[in-house]
Amino acid sequence: MTWIKLLFSTLVTVTLFYLLQFPQQNLAPFPVGKFMNPFSGFWHNDTGSDEILSNRTLPGLKNSVIVQWDDRRVPHVFAQNDHDLYFTQGYLTARDRLWQMDFITRAAAGRIAEVVPGSVEYDRYRRRIGMVYAAENALKMMLADSLSRAALEAYTLGVNAWVDALGGKDYPLEFKILNYQPEPWTPLKSALLLKYMAWELSGFSEELMMTRTRLALGDSLTEALFFRPPLRMEPVIPAGTPWPFQPLPVPKKPAADFFQLPLNAALPFEPDPSNGSNNWAVAGSKTHSGYPILCSDPHLGLRLPSIWYEMQLVSPNVNTYGVTLPGTPTIIIGFNREVAWGQTNAGTDVLDWYEVEFREDNQWEYRYGDAWLPAQQRIERIAVRGGATVIDTIPITQHGLVVYRKHEKAFKEGIPTGTALRWAAHDPSNELRTFLLLNRARNYDDFVEALSYYDCPGQNFVFAAADGDIAMHHNGKFPLRWPRQGRFISDGRDPAYQWQGWIPREQLPQTHNPAREFVASANQNPAAADYPYYMAGKYASFERGARINERLTALSDITPEDMMQLQNDNLNLHARTALPRMLAALEKQDLSLFESRNLQVLQEWNYMNHRDSIAPIIWDRWWDNFQRLVWEDECYSEQYGRLLFPRRDVTVDLVLNDSASSFFDIRSTDDRETFSDLLLLSFQKTDQDLTQTYGTFSEDWRWGKSRGTDIPHMAKIPGLGRRGLDTSGDSMIVNATKKRHGPSWRMVVALGPEVKAWGIYPGGQSGNPGSKYYDDFVDSWVDGKYYELLYLKSPGDSHPRLVGKSILQGGAQP
Repeated sequence: MTWIKLLFSTLVTVTLFYLLQFPQQNLAPFPVGKFMNPFSGFWHNDTGSDEILSNRTLPGLKNSVIVQWDDRRVPHVFAQNDHDLYFTQGYLTARDRLWQMDFITRAAAGRIAEVVPGSVEYDRYRRRIGMVYAAENALKMMLADSLSRAALEAYTLGVNAWVDALGGKDYPLEFKILNYQPEPWTPLKSALLLKYMAWELSGFSEELMMTRTRLALGDSLTEALFFRPPLRMEPVIPAGTPWPFQPLPVPKKPAADFFQLPLNAALPFEPDPSNGSNNWAVAGSKTHSGYPILCSDPHLGLRLPSIWYEMQLVSPNVNTYGVTLPGTPTIIIGFNREVAWGQTNAGTDVLDWYEVEFREDNQWEYRYGDAWLPAQQRIERIAVRGGATVIDTIPITQHGLVVYRKHEKAFKEGIPTGTALRWAAHDPSNELRTFLLLNRARNYDDFVEALSYYDCPGQNFVFAAADGDIAMHHNGKFPLRWPRQGRFISDGRDPAYQWQGWIPREQLPQTHNPAREFVASANQNPAAADYPYYMAGKYASFERGARINERLTALSDITPEDMMQLQNDNLNLHARTALPRMLAALEKQDLSLFESRNLQVLQEWNYMNHRDSIAPIIWDRWWDNFQRLVWEDECYSEQYGRLLFPRRDVTVDLVLNDSASSFFDIRSTDDRETFSDLLLLSFQKTDQDLTQTYGTFSEDWRWGKSRGTDIPHMAKIPGLGRRGLDTSGDSMIVNATKKRHGPSWRMVVALGPEVKAWGIYPGGQSGNPGSKYYDDFVDSWVDGKYYELLYLKSPGDSHPRLVGKSILQGGAQP
């Protein structure tokens, strides 16, 4: 282990240098002596946590629990009752991921200033968008339900059993670097984690920029560019699916449209819009085994420690395997003996902004209809390390929390002022019950019942069962809307803009055992135009979904290896669709020697975004330059500034079907530019850009090297992440890797008499940077490899990959 100590010392030295060189970063005074103490400092964070947990007695357990450990440090927990199961899950997760659990829930709750004093405005923002408010509302429902309450309480006891036994020398490294201590876990923290994920997956909105765009461009042009049917869209639920129900009446649209721009309206500060995923299931009639295969790979921001923690949980009521979010009980994506499930982000809009008019002589009354109503007042106390507590009072209206009043300065440019936030995740809900029931599901009916408790964020749930069923449900709590409602800023004065009911869950887009013998989703539109309800959202363009459908339609006699290959598919359908037309026009142009070389590279390209190929970076930069030339002048207004760009498929449609469009003319010049002119101009700029960034044409232009993928440390501590990973793929490719974003968990489950599964995530089980299990999956993930998942039936099972066992005995209650 000498080399591990050496490497770890180097990382810590880099971190220490960084912290000492930048005192203006508002961190607490760095405790150099304490950190370097040979008895309690960072030396205790090298590899000691790699040892198998010793047998021990834990007050709080009712009976003994056996934990089998495999060679990848995955715990297989065998408990005699559910209380002990979730107690042990909390205990083991805290052992490996305590700092991650602490820091992410602090961030969600707006409590970072307790550790980093300069974070008050960040904390204020988190509280004002209602993260704690939402978690408190959800927790009430969780605790009112016996199943979720029991799991939460047991999990909390387990986490605290680990925390209570820690001495200062045992604190995870980041506690020592940031110089603070872990605190007791609470059920509210688990609720906060779920709401943090809800915001990451549904906290997006284009209505601010869409309002600005409509005011600048007018109704007809906005309609033509932003509300046209998607190009080549293959919806999650296939076109032609019958809707055998009587839909509810659509709310009545106000007589007059409201188009008013709030102050500071720009692109809102929001989660990564690439948060998405792929999932699918194929029927046994298409597989080699004759049983269904289910696949899931959620695409999220990449970080270390990983967002996921892998476990098997076994009690008399459950035997489930998969990944969990550290900080919550149960398995989120996984399988058991009979069924498997996974999720992709629905993308359907569940967040609206309302302009609020406050009374001039009483800033706690707002106009609603013909009346002035008193706003509720939510008082938040933001503790500041080494400073005075900040008191913040948030107005709550009929529409939701007012994030910033008009006269206030927002946390970041683009956060709207003078508006109230209506977010479905603010409403009481109990998504935890959904996952507890999915863990116990045995068939399709159990799956449907579990989903009946799920509200936000909306998800496309894929399902497969050993009995042959496959299904896909676009599921969540979605408001009834008139067409275009929620696409622009809403009038908070007019009660007609209030959400007026929800789409009945049984009438949401869904399919069960479809004739095409597979189900699939990739964040695209949930249903075709004949679906009777208006559903708008931030949906993915056609490429990933169409490629998955293309391959699943063509394949037969499917094996798990085929599905792993599809999850790692690198075909660039965007390029395959648009590039031939662009090349045909460009070939007629007079090109320089270097431009001709780039043209030849593209002409010989097989459309695969493989890491060793140079063509993807040329294509990627060319398309970006071309699209910017097309829309930059159209989507800028002297009065309103920068506007939204149309979706990428709108530009593709112009390339394929309307090359004479006036949009190709650059209005700021005296000439009338054409499609061919913009192709040449953007192609010339592409060679200049690539040469300036990567040097002369060489191996440095390879896609994997020029783009690369980073997995930063969660707190961006230097030296504790991975940089420059040589990955293939791209965001709108099935293998959806980006610079700091990508498949966060790849899983393939082959159902049958004996379930078999494979999976991998870009990280490792340990949250300790000094552990060999901190990032040991990363290189295999980069190479598209998988681990066979060891699904045990009993604690007595033997397997060569099992490397140790821990026995946890129940003890007297403290």
